[in-house]
Amino acid sequence: MAVHMGKPSTAGQDPSVEEPPDPGARTASAGDRHRLTALQGLAALSLDAMASVAYGPESIVLVLAAAGAYGMGFTLPVTLAITALLAVLVASYRQVIAEFPDGGGSYAVARKHLGRRTSLVAAASLILDYVLNVAVSVTAGVAALTSAFPELYGQRVWICVGILGLVTAVNLRGVVDSAKAFLVPTAVFVCSIMAMVVVGLFRDGPVSTASAAGHASVLGEGATTVGALLLLKAFAAGCSALTGVEAVANAVPSFRAPAARRAQRTEVALGVLLGVMLTGLSILIGRFHLQPAEGVTVLAQLADASFGHNAAFYVVQFATMVLLALAANTSFGGLPVLMSLLARDNHLPHFFALKADRQVHRHGVLALAALSAVLLVFSGGDTRTLVPLFAIGVFVGFTICQVGMVRHWHRERPRGRRRKAALNGFGALLTGVSAVVVTATKFTDGAWLIVVALPLTVLGFERINRAYTEIGERLELGRIPQAPRRPRSLVVVPVSGLSRLTCQALTTARSLGDEVLAVTVTHPVPEDQRAAEALRRDWELWNPGVELIELPSATRSLGRPLSGYVRELTRTHPDAQVTVLIPETEPAHLWQRILHNQRGSVVAHAVRRDTDAVICRLRFRVMADRR
Repeated sequence: MAVHMGKPSTAGQDPSVEEPPDPGARTASAGDRHRLTALQGLAALSLDAMASVAYGPESIVLVLAAAGAYGMGFTLPVTLAITALLAVLVASYRQVIAEFPDGGGSYAVARKHLGRRTSLVAAASLILDYVLNVAVSVTAGVAALTSAFPELYGQRVWICVGILGLVTAVNLRGVVDSAKAFLVPTAVFVCSIMAMVVVGLFRDGPVSTASAAGHASVLGEGATTVGALLLLKAFAAGCSALTGVEAVANAVPSFRAPAARRAQRTEVALGVLLGVMLTGLSILIGRFHLQPAEGVTVLAQLADASFGHNAAFYVVQFATMVLLALAANTSFGGLPVLMSLLARDNHLPHFFALKADRQVHRHGVLALAALSAVLLVFSGGDTRTLVPLFAIGVFVGFTICQVGMVRHWHRERPRGRRRKAALNGFGALLTGVSAVVVTATKFTDGAWLIVVALPLTVLGFERINRAYTEIGERLELGRIPQAPRRPRSLVVVPVSGLSRLTCQALTTARSLGDEVLAVTVTHPVPEDQRAAEALRRDWELWNPGVELIELPSATRSLGRPLSGYVRELTRTHPDAQVTVLIPETEPAHLWQRILHNQRGSVVAHAVRRDTDAVICRLRFRVMADRR
């Protein structure tokens, strides 16, 4: 028997979001199987950052190319500046992991040190960035595929949705399963890039330029100076390679114990690998005097120059394509944990805090997949439509996190706090400048959507929080309630005929209440009048000890007459608790449910909508015939 209250029972402090107590070491070790090791965390949470080496250096080159060959000479200095910022961010997020082991990253830092509104801005920026990361990663991977097989270009939207469905299905099985599935592609990509850098350093010149042959150069001509604004634009564009650095700090609870230590190792390993790859690729760009060309990626030209146009070249391209498509997994590892924290703070619906058996925040995974699918369809699977929206959110989150950590060190006053605060302050300055430059340069290209979406998302968080607060006040959460009492109980049982189900319903009703009222709705149609007379005659012969009350209705409506009768009972018996017990048949097979009418659902909806009565739905199970 399922019981549903007539008014909302959800409160500001929902017990459903609490984790069950640890029953013992056996349960803890079983749960640990569904958590990440440091190596698995690198595969599950770093794909976004790893894949960014495919477009980070290219973003720098395309900006500097406007200043011609002279501007291209600044590729390595700009990359080194980005690598320095990467080191600052890794060191900072390593501190965040240690100080905030429950996850949440910039949201957790801002919530504690910068106030609720700022923390919601950080959370909104991270959510937008994570959703955009999924869309950008999938479309970039599919773009690499359609470049190799142009005949698939017209089907790119469906291919994007198919890849998204695959990544979603893997993540629904658990974060460990996703890490295992993506470990090999990550290793192949990292090894191929490292091999390309090492081989390229021993080359005196490019082995092959076949990939760029026939493609027009986008290099500017005649420039002899490079202005500070151009360098800032190149720096901000290249900082797209830093997206995903915060994912490990957001998902600390996904690691095995000791979770904080494993997460710190993963963060450092990510920073080292990403820094080495970015710097190595920039050195090769200068060494081979690469000129960006339309229709071919910088990474493809570098692979061509280092390995030649052979099998190794195609391995790099294929590994890049796969990793770009799977880089969406970073969002699936970080966003559901962040959404669970927001749900526990009453800024998102509480079901986002629930976990499945494999330690999966299933509702967060599905919500991320749904939002990303909408973006993919809306953009038509075109990366260029989505890229201008990308990276703004993560820079906002970076800046808020750095500022919050400065406040943290001044408040907590640990040893070495000045050094740590200086590190975070420098990082906040760099990421803040990057956020302003990226927003300004990409505003007319679509970045204005993020500027509008951020405050709207924050307003949504606050509206949900107000709703939970109002419900909590109605339920007097946090206060000791009055002593429970036993009021007089009236149980209303809708009936339409005599059967074993009717007997079971009246028996159950008598066990629940002081007085049982059987009601039936009658209609003025002649055949319905004859059925009502037959029921009345059979009821008198049966004589169950319960009065049968007829509710006349001019129409064939069931819910409205019953809810009206319940309202009248509530008015005439203000001190009584009215319960409506709805008997229903539950067939043995799922397909058989379509054979039965849905009167129970209709009545339950009407009573719940119009009254404060308690609704009980009594399921009478019809067992299958085993003959």
